[in-house]
Amino acid sequence: QVQLVESGGGLVEPGGSLRLSCAASGTILSISTMGWYRQAPGKQREFVATIIHSGGQTIYADSVKGRFTISRDNAKNTVYLQMNSLKPEDTAVYYCNGNIQISPWSQNDYWGQGTQVTVSS
Repeated sequence: QVQLVESGGGLVEPGGSLRLSCAASGTILSISTMGWYRQAPGKQREFVATIIHSGGQTIYADSVKGRFTISRDNAKNTVYLQMNSLKPEDTAVYYCNGNIQISPWSQNDYWGQGTQVTVSS
């Protein structure tokens, strides 16, 4: 079993910054990718950013490029999302996602419980 636990959400004013963390734990053989998605009220869940665990390559949604930075600590099985220059439209529940191998024959997507980010004055 694998658990992804997010932290770091909260209320911030426009232009402010927040840092999200997501730690993966459990029976982990290897991690392929870890990333972040978000879901605003009344909208579908959308991709934000992902990082390839071994090489560190990153991919971002156009809406966050230049403002958000994803990074990882392989030793801790943890991924971070540094969010700068936050806008009200960034308000959403942010979900951590991991593509994780738990055995030689089983690799799956796992999700965290979500953390609320609210950008408002």
